[in-house]
Amino acid sequence: MSAHHQTIKAPVAVQTTRTSRPEIVETVADVIADVRANGDAAVRRWSQKFDDWSPESYRLGPDRIASVVSAVPETVLDDLRFVQKQVRGFAQAQRDSLTAFEVETLPGVFLGQRNLPIGAAGAYVPGGRYPLTASAHMTVLTAKVAGVERVAATTPPDRGAPPPVSIAAMHLAGADEIYVMGGVQAVAALALGTETIEAVDMLAGPGNAYVAEAKRQLFGEVGIDLFAGPTEVLIVADDTADPFVVATDLLSQAEHGPDSPAVLITTSEEVGRQTIAWVDKLLPGLPTGDVAGRAWRDYGEVIVVPTLDAAYTLADEYASEHVQILTARPREALHRMRNYGALFLGDKTCVAYGDKVIGTNHVLPTLGAARYTGGLWVGKYLKTVTYQEIRDPASSARLGEICGRASRTENFEGHARSGDVRAARYGSAPLDWADHTFEQS
Repeated sequence: MSAHHQTIKAPVAVQTTRTSRPEIVETVADVIADVRANGDAAVRRWSQKFDDWSPESYRLGPDRIASVVSAVPETVLDDLRFVQKQVRGFAQAQRDSLTAFEVETLPGVFLGQRNLPIGAAGAYVPGGRYPLTASAHMTVLTAKVAGVERVAATTPPDRGAPPPVSIAAMHLAGADEIYVMGGVQAVAALALGTETIEAVDMLAGPGNAYVAEAKRQLFGEVGIDLFAGPTEVLIVADDTADPFVVATDLLSQAEHGPDSPAVLITTSEEVGRQTIAWVDKLLPGLPTGDVAGRAWRDYGEVIVVPTLDAAYTLADEYASEHVQILTARPREALHRMRNYGALFLGDKTCVAYGDKVIGTNHVLPTLGAARYTGGLWVGKYLKTVTYQEIRDPASSARLGEICGRASRTENFEGHARSGDVRAARYGSAPLDWADHTFEQS
């Protein structure tokens, strides 16, 4: 950090690392190994142990889904439909931006690209302290817009029963299968398959540290959206920002968990100090103040910088999941910043909108991963694949000769011979390593 930067609120705790704690790694490995070896019986055993949950079937049938959804108030269902319309619209715009193409690169040489949906996706919708129903929109709906044929969604039980709003969200989003299973055992069951659950090709959705580690360990056997850590927020503010709004928005993300970083980088020391004062004033009346207060104490930061240029540069070093721009000219950040999961421009929007209602995907990179990846989007459910076709004999012969020479410089004689065959068959090159001649057509 530059000598010109002044820290007026420093974090107490050391920043979360990118690796899981050893005891989490070990527990997760044990559960995955058990599910791999013992299928449904292992899922039931761990579900009973961790969630005190052992129903006759973990999958909800159509009648059960209908009865659970019927218990959800109509206003809640209307809100779910509204939000899902926003998510679907944005995901569809993303899908429409991805086009197949075919180009002729040499005479008669055609190269093409297609975007094919994966066959099956697993969607994890967290429960527990915060049933993140919005995750159903982000994972299930986005997969369906991408064209994924089978989406299997799962969420933990809530006090010994299916959580109605989460089930409604999964159902309305278009989930083909809905399970009430939580934790590592649910993720492992979807990834590996059991006697009653067919394996998927990709896992998506946020979860606790155990779920995140399970996805990390299963990556390779299945695809994953990304390795997720605690929620993060970073606000860039100038002297036009309202400290009350800044404090409210920082706390909105700090309530996610006691290890959620909330950072303010500002050009105004007054805004910084008033924001700290407002956080102290607002915390006692916040129902989630216990969690948010610990996050702010341990991971909250307020840094004063001399210029907005310095603010954008420092913000890029953090590569935060959510970056909010509360300045006189917020769109400047679009051209000045490159490392963020999602950018929120101006005080009329906020990270909570992104989390809950606006339509962009809220499954985003954390722990500095925004340096090399964006978040979950429709393209994650698509495989961009290529194909080749040569229709012109002369081009095939020319490429064959070049392939032969290029392969031999790398000592790949087998590759070279594939090229030689085309050079001989479609041109006049000799085939000196085999007693074979091609009839010239």
